[in-house]
Amino acid sequence: MSTFPGSPKVQKGAIIGLDPFNPLASVIVFQYNPDTLTRTLTAQTTGGTNPGEALRLKGPPQENITVAMEIDAADQLERADGIATTIGLYPTLSSLEMLLYPKSALVIANELLMAAGVIEVIPPEAPLTLFIWGLKRVVPVRLTTFSITEEAFDTNLNPIRAKVNLGLRVLNYQDLGLLSVGGALFMVHQIVKEVMATIGGVSNVAAIGTTL
Repeated sequence: MSTFPGSPKVQKGAIIGLDPFNPLASVIVFQYNPDTLTRTLTAQTTGGTNPGEALRLKGPPQENITVAMEIDAADQLERADGIATTIGLYPTLSSLEMLLYPKSALVIANELLMAAGVIEVIPPEAPLTLFIWGLKRVVPVRLTTFSITEEAFDTNLNPIRAKVNLGLRVLNYQDLGLLSVGGALFMVHQIVKEVMATIGGVSNVAAIGTTL
């Protein structure tokens, strides 16, 4: 009898909007983890030209992430899932889109305040959004680009298969403040990177030693 334990359980990536007024509105767990994830880091230097200034950094690099995800309701439709058979992928797509929308209640409230003569109305904030890609990568992000290609529909024109391309800008402690939840999460993310870099350095030094 084989003792092979089978395929390992794969962690699912996710995008979560932390909205205290509607905590379930923007919780998106990837149905299928994307095959590729592209990250671009741009150094944040002081730009000084004086001697000794060339290596100075004014903060962590600006990081942008692009990822493509696929969503398919085929499995849910095969199980006759009530949501999938009634409204297809609308809930999942709407959860992503709500990361870009101000809350309707705040829009209405601000309109009433302006009608009442309040001169300055503070624009509503988007929820703190987290990109989660394993335990070692939990970072606050802002959604910068977002495209949806709906590829198949049911008889009521509900989308049942779609591809979504996301562009995310990682927000750091300079953007959010070190004492904020998002700023603290980014600092933890940076410390994890420092630990990983140290482990990599030790391994490289050991490898060099064995070749000498």
